[in-house]
Amino acid sequence: MDATDAIDAMDGIYRERRYRNEVRETGLATFEVQVRETDLWIRADRDMTALARESIIKYRNYLEEYIRIRPEFRDSLQPIGFDPVAPQIVRTMLEESAKAGVGPMAAVAGAVAQFVGEDILNGSSSQVIVENGGDIYLKSGREVRIGVFAGGSPLSGKIVLKISPEMSPLGICTSSATVGPSLSLGKADAVCVLARSAALADAAATAVGNRIRGRADIDPALRFGSKISGVTGILVIAGENMGACGELELV
Repeated sequence: MDATDAIDAMDGIYRERRYRNEVRETGLATFEVQVRETDLWIRADRDMTALARESIIKYRNYLEEYIRIRPEFRDSLQPIGFDPVAPQIVRTMLEESAKAGVGPMAAVAGAVAQFVGEDILNGSSSQVIVENGGDIYLKSGREVRIGVFAGGSPLSGKIVLKISPEMSPLGICTSSATVGPSLSLGKADAVCVLARSAALADAAATAVGNRIRGRADIDPALRFGSKISGVTGILVIAGENMGACGELELV
């Protein structure tokens, strides 16, 4: 697997669009931007497709080149040593994955959503929502509601996260063993993690999801995840069972 294939395989890709966590928010321009297999659903003050496309290309190039010179960044399922001279997106993935105890690529979809979102904000949009294969980065001045997709679970689509303006900027990332191509060593239908950093939320969702094989694992996994520095809330759905902790409002 080369660098491009690795990013495509782990960057939140899933062909059936119905997997996407449903974001309920009005008043913003909505557009989708695709570069190779990176496929972002974005809302901002206005259509900023050109800027978003340039941003995706920039960060893909950084990641592909870094994987070329340091293949363990792609391959490791455990944290690897920090690199102070790496591009910022790489350094963020190294830092946040280390906090969660997983490999750097566990943070890639959240990191891409976050960095593209920040570029859009710097490009003069006061609000942004970037969704990358179930992983979300948002900054909003109004309430946002996000319906959680959990595959074949009877709870799928019935749980909604209420995100108040003061919670943003915020990363909301979902890992699943039953939906999409992301690697999970557990059996949860959805592990949704909230953190100020979308890269951290993505890595933590993987780490928590890896620990869930059945109902009895939900509480221990929540306790584990709540100890990851920077994580503010966790929702776990496994079949007909659900658990949550932290700063979550479910409606």
